[in-house]
Amino acid sequence: MLAHVGEVLHNPVTGEHGIIRIPPEASNGYLLVGDLYLQPGGAVAGEHVHPTMAEVFTVVRGRIGLRINGREFVASAGQRTPIAAGQAHDWWNASDSEAHVVVEVQPGDRFITMIRQLFGLARDGKTNAKGMPRLLDGVALGREFADTIRFTSPPRPVQRVIFGLLGPLARVTGHRGTSAEYNSAPTLADVEPLPPEIVALIPALAAAQAEDRQP
Repeated sequence: MLAHVGEVLHNPVTGEHGIIRIPPEASNGYLLVGDLYLQPGGAVAGEHVHPTMAEVFTVVRGRIGLRINGREFVASAGQRTPIAAGQAHDWWNASDSEAHVVVEVQPGDRFITMIRQLFGLARDGKTNAKGMPRLLDGVALGREFADTIRFTSPPRPVQRVIFGLLGPLARVTGHRGTSAEYNSAPTLADVEPLPPEIVALIPALAAAQAEDRQP
């Protein structure tokens, strides 16, 4: 399913609530830009690596904690943090109020499909308390999206053994890496206007705004 401006991506377990601002299809699958709202105490499901994708986090309000290749720091409003493909990273809300971050992902087409699956499993109660999928769902997701996301725990060699042993069982018991129900008609919401100083930090948004101003 194609992504849409305003598509809502919600994970009640991790406290993440996303809204797509620029869908990958607008740039031939290359760039995804979305607003991510993280509730107090919220955190991404676990430390992970994107083997072929780069991310950039720009904080709009609040503070987020990040760990990139073992280095921890806190990013505040107006701070822009790039994460290169292959860098292990984790992030969480580092404040006692909602954090708002603009996230850019390049390329973004596979990423959005993976997020729909991961968040859908959370909504259906098929994850643990941190948002990690249960065993066979995790095997199916890990095999399907090995090019997109790899969690760092357990170590990758252990994951390969688990995937090899349990992959056939996951298939025959109906566990799939992508589910049609999570790629059906999306819920849409309005995209929040951003302060000019934040737009100026994000090249894709600044360029789009400049085009809108042209006669």
